[in-house]
Amino acid sequence: MSNTTTRKDFLKKSLFLASGMTIMPNLIFSQNEKATEIIDPKIVYEFVNEAHTNFETVKRMLETQPLLLNSAWDWGNGDFETALGAAAHMGQKEIANFLITRGARTDIFVLTMLGKTKIVKAMLKEYPSLLNSQGPHGFTLLHHAEKGGKEAEKLFQHIQNLGLTETFIPLKK
Repeated sequence: MSNTTTRKDFLKKSLFLASGMTIMPNLIFSQNEKATEIIDPKIVYEFVNEAHTNFETVKRMLETQPLLLNSAWDWGNGDFETALGAAAHMGQKEIANFLITRGARTDIFVLTMLGKTKIVKAMLKEYPSLLNSQGPHGFTLLHHAEKGGKEAEKLFQHIQNLGLTETFIPLKK
């Protein structure tokens, strides 16, 4: 019998002892035991790149490699982009909605492009500095609202009324 304690076992035991919990919630430690799988960077690059325009390739790649869902490509200078971020700044609603239904982590840029007015307005009210935040490649909320078309018209106007007039702000190096 092995007497080796994994980091996960140690954390469980520590939490149990520190909290006096008698039932360990599975939600806290729901990570897959094999979550250390590393995806080939070339495949991540291809997946993110294809998400700019190619829905069929995105579906096929995600089917064969589900861990690609929230993977990000580093373009340099802090410019990380996921497939969802790529779809959002290109106005690819079908790709974005597909990725979200599969569990992709979303953000204010994606929600803006999709025209989720109530959510985005609430986020901007709570965190006004988000108005000037930059999405992938330096694209702003105004750019994402513009790419959202008719569904995002109210957000486009709202964002302009808040004072944002730029659709692109170069990323700082």
